[in-house]
Amino acid sequence: MSIDELRKKIDTLDAQLIELLNARARVVIEIGKLKSQTAGPIYAPDREKQVFEKISKANNGPLPDKALVAIWRELMSGSFFLERPLRIAYLGPQGSFSHTAAMLKFGQSVEYEAVTDIRTIFDEVSKGHSDLGVVPIENSAGGGVTESLDAFVDTDVMICAEVYMAIHHSLLANCPLEQIEKVYSKPEVFAQCRTWLSSTFEDNKTIAVASTARAAQMAAAEANTAAIGSTMAAELYGLKVVCENIEDIANNVTRFLIISKEDAKPTGDDKTAILFSTAHKAGALVDVLEVFRRYGLNLTNIESRPSRKREWEYYFFADFLAHKEDENIKKALQETKKHCLQLSVLGSFPRSGSLM
Repeated sequence: MSIDELRKKIDTLDAQLIELLNARARVVIEIGKLKSQTAGPIYAPDREKQVFEKISKANNGPLPDKALVAIWRELMSGSFFLERPLRIAYLGPQGSFSHTAAMLKFGQSVEYEAVTDIRTIFDEVSKGHSDLGVVPIENSAGGGVTESLDAFVDTDVMICAEVYMAIHHSLLANCPLEQIEKVYSKPEVFAQCRTWLSSTFEDNKTIAVASTARAAQMAAAEANTAAIGSTMAAELYGLKVVCENIEDIANNVTRFLIISKEDAKPTGDDKTAILFSTAHKAGALVDVLEVFRRYGLNLTNIESRPSRKREWEYYFFADFLAHKEDENIKKALQETKKHCLQLSVLGSFPRSGSLM
């Protein structure tokens, strides 16, 4: 067949795809009507995971699974719009890594709300002003994000999903490297670029701000000033990329959590996150970990934060592979409570198996 004939074949297939996609959308509208009667959530992480798994299983190529999943993410984003546009809060302004993670997760057809700090994301979701929030929780190079960990202590939000995203930092400025007098970014970003910064600048020129996108805004407005952020932020705020990929570890990944008013149903491949403080006795944390061991709980993360209410008291944020509805987990958590001053289940959610 000639190129023109093959292109006509593509046009025919495109027309069929459009009809099928709209037929799918009409079913989505009917589902939305039923959800409105039962007050069911618009975003169902467990259903999302099932859909993506079925797509990968049904795919015989030549398109890779990742391409089809990206297409279906936008389809699902459009489906949210047809049911009721979701409102997603993230650490702004536009161009932050949280903004990128949110868009990769929820697509173009939802409403995004940029807020000035991580705690406000929790407040917006807790008050119902936003349906969901996207918060960074840990980085493979820099460790836990303290603002997010602290916010879980005294808010009522739950975790319903997680996102892993590769992070590449760039030095952004409108002046040559040797003229830079100060560098703005988040404290966690400075930690991820510590070696590069110390070898590039003789003096400590770093100034911490709330987000990488805010850093880019400030660098664009001030002479002899740089920011560490994303190439997207450079484009948005009119900065040049002076140096790329300045993170100390090439495989630099940040894990984001999706917070909501409720968590997700079991999928068979889940995580559960808990927050607990141990009793005031020797070996209390060891006792908790021993319970986890006896019940076969596979811990995937554990972080500690000092309590802001009592001196020398610590909260522990941990997550493990399983769903809170599993009978084994119910028993384990019940026994764990005996060794804790406080224990809260922050939610169960589908385990993410790949980078966004």
